[in-house]
Amino acid sequence: MYGKNNSLSSLLGDFKISEMTMRYSRFIPKFYNLVKSLGFQAGKIMPSRAFCSDESQGYPIILIAKHFGSFPFNHGRVGGIVATDRHAPYSHHGKDLVIIQASHVGYDPDSESFGLYRRLQTEDTCETPNCGKITGALEWYINEYKFASQNILITKIEGKIKVIIDNRLLDKNRDQGLFLNLDKIIQVDALGKIAPEYSKSTAKIFPVASELIENIDPQNITNNQVIAIDKNLKPELFFFKRVISMDSEGRDHLERNMINVMPYIVTSEWPALSAAQATSQIEFDRTFRTIIEEPSYKNKKIFFISGLNIDISPRKGQLFPLTKFIPWAAYIQDEMGGYQIWEQAEIFDKLDEQSIENPDQVDLETAIEIMENAEEITLPF
Repeated sequence: MYGKNNSLSSLLGDFKISEMTMRYSRFIPKFYNLVKSLGFQAGKIMPSRAFCSDESQGYPIILIAKHFGSFPFNHGRVGGIVATDRHAPYSHHGKDLVIIQASHVGYDPDSESFGLYRRLQTEDTCETPNCGKITGALEWYINEYKFASQNILITKIEGKIKVIIDNRLLDKNRDQGLFLNLDKIIQVDALGKIAPEYSKSTAKIFPVASELIENIDPQNITNNQVIAIDKNLKPELFFFKRVISMDSEGRDHLERNMINVMPYIVTSEWPALSAAQATSQIEFDRTFRTIIEEPSYKNKKIFFISGLNIDISPRKGQLFPLTKFIPWAAYIQDEMGGYQIWEQAEIFDKLDEQSIENPDQVDLETAIEIMENAEEITLPF
């Protein structure tokens, strides 16, 4: 079982978005030039990508192949999780190694919302969840939050504000669910205890904590009026417990990444975007440590960059999404084992300094034509 009493987290807040965004058509050539400026040798750089398997990630992969001159090694699992058990096989594929990790989220420019992507190959080009793995993982938590936000009620009895809480939310013996930080919702008595003033058939009524009243204007509530707490159920007021697998990089790895920041995710304006951000941030922290510990990476140049792919739904006449990249952090290692970590602003500035022109880029149409015209090779069977 995973989950804990929630504390304020700066994890999501540290991820800057608007001022750090760049098109993939600019990011990849700039990134290639940045890598070369650090001594990575043209023609000997082996790229790898840790992306979700979604077809919306195809355009970035094409651009990686075009600018690095090689189709990237597959280092990713669904949801943008890094398959760290592939480190050793990957290390044998090139002299200088570049790993790009990115979780992803769809964006619909018409509704200006995150989490959906237009699937051109469906019969009616409908919009479906993107990333589907992330939105699927969020569904249970969002439903738990919706129930709590509508079943914690604020009322006024004889001129005093009270809080009514559904009995399900008061059950501490549940294996999983949304759990309340009751001392921030209910007034604690002089002995430090929390006791109901009234009991109803399915809920209990308590004196409200002063911390909760600060978010509610008592003047707007009349005697005996009952209103749902709704969006005033802030992330610091609750946490989640969930029975999930402990296996690293297993079925529930994505949920394990997010569960401790899930209150901030489900209460954010765009949960799918916040979840994708959290995944990239946590995956960088986890993965760079596995790179340091991997024996097969010894004496190798490595540039590992983590960030967020935003898949803007293709409009009429567009075959691919207008994908944008937001960097988060990078790990750079030299052949002697020395390394450094670049934070988000530093990465963006270093990328911004690079030229968008890449003299080493491959003309994919010409490369394919050369292969088509090559002399036939007969296999020995």
